[in-house]
Amino acid sequence: MSARANIAGMAFAAGAALWFTAATGGRAQQDGHASDFTTTEYFPGQKQVKTILSGAEAIPRTGGLLIIKQLKLQKFNTDGKLECIVTAPECIYDTKGCTASSAGPLQLQNGDGKFQVAGEGFLWRQTNSFLTISNQVRTRIENGATANIKP
Repeated sequence: MSARANIAGMAFAAGAALWFTAATGGRAQQDGHASDFTTTEYFPGQKQVKTILSGAEAIPRTGGLLIIKQLKLQKFNTDGKLECIVTAPECIYDTKGCTASSAGPLQLQNGDGKFQVAGEGFLWRQTNSFLTISNQVRTRIENGATANIKP
């Protein structure tokens, strides 16, 4: 079963440069990968945090690919309120094509945790912030949930 979720306004990162910075901004190892990295993106012209991207490891591969392990992205509104958190055990980020993908699981929840989406297999297109969750998509909405998500 296939499902598509367009996550309006969700930007996993500012661009390929952010992902590369994240991969090299942590503790660099001799083999070129970074561990325990965190990178922060700010709203243009402001001191307000837009996203915090972190991972346990970023491993560069040929062709501009990065393997990101234990991905965690926190996205904030312009007022500083946590909008959503996205997590995945592992994904491949294509710095040239500006996409992230995995055959594995992905979890997304809004800031208060009352709206959750999970699934197996995903493709995220950074250029238009479009997230496709391929299989076993599950949505959980608790009473009083608020979400800025459009179909």
